[in-house]
Amino acid sequence: MLFGLLAAGILLAGCNKVTGTPLPASPNPSDTPQSIHTPTQSPPTPTSQPLAAVVNGEEITLAEYEEELARYQAEVGTQMATEEGQRVLEDLIDQVLLTQAAKKAGYEVDEGKLQERISRLVDRLGSVQALEAWIAAQGYTRESFERSLARSIAAAWMRDRIIQDLPETAEQVHARQILLYTAEQADQVFADLRAGQDFTALAARYDPLTQGDLGWFPRGYLLDARLEEAAFDLEVGQYSQVIETAAGFHILQVIERDPQRPLEPDARLVLQMETLKAWLEAARSQSEIQILVP
Repeated sequence: MLFGLLAAGILLAGCNKVTGTPLPASPNPSDTPQSIHTPTQSPPTPTSQPLAAVVNGEEITLAEYEEELARYQAEVGTQMATEEGQRVLEDLIDQVLLTQAAKKAGYEVDEGKLQERISRLVDRLGSVQALEAWIAAQGYTRESFERSLARSIAAAWMRDRIIQDLPETAEQVHARQILLYTAEQADQVFADLRAGQDFTALAARYDPLTQGDLGWFPRGYLLDARLEEAAFDLEVGQYSQVIETAAGFHILQVIERDPQRPLEPDARLVLQMETLKAWLEAARSQSEIQILVP
């Protein structure tokens, strides 16, 4: 999924949206209050409309799903593949799970909050007519737009609640690598290291631009868990065995370690995404979800 939710302001800023064109203004975490208590709304009543999915009794209609597919297709300019359609539906399901959790935590988007956010959109776009034109251009009805906006506000609130306790610092290592593309080449370089050749010089030979420098990173940052495990197992100055991944054959060396180094913005974003991903996986395992489309 993740991360389509992230770009529309539903989760974290700066990632690609899976489901449709972003709203003209995303819910801003800084102006989302930490709690709003409103009278509990009645659960959705059964509808005769065809459904795409049901999440803990809450329906995602087939029309809503197909509208999101159409918005995504218009945005990327290509025909939808089956797997892309599945990603769109997964994204909708994750939004519903976040919204349901927000409601359970005591936060709901009442009519006043929704209209306040719509007023901000009008201010940003310049007029009510401009907003109505955008809504129509994106294939929304007024009702479906307000439903989508309300869901995104609640999901953003729950996102912030999930990631708010992430630390500002973490254990980190500063490492470099020698990346090679054949096993034979990797074995030769490893033998050269064992014979006493300098790691830094070899790294510069195979990567003149960066000398293999991977920078500082915390646990959970690297895409390949085997590389990360090796990096955190090494002492400063040590180098690893040859590690094969989809990218090639790696030999790592740790340059520095810091038990409490401030997280860089990109590392913090990755950890936020991983935290959110873990929360969603747990929520799915505890939920009753029916998928009603192929």
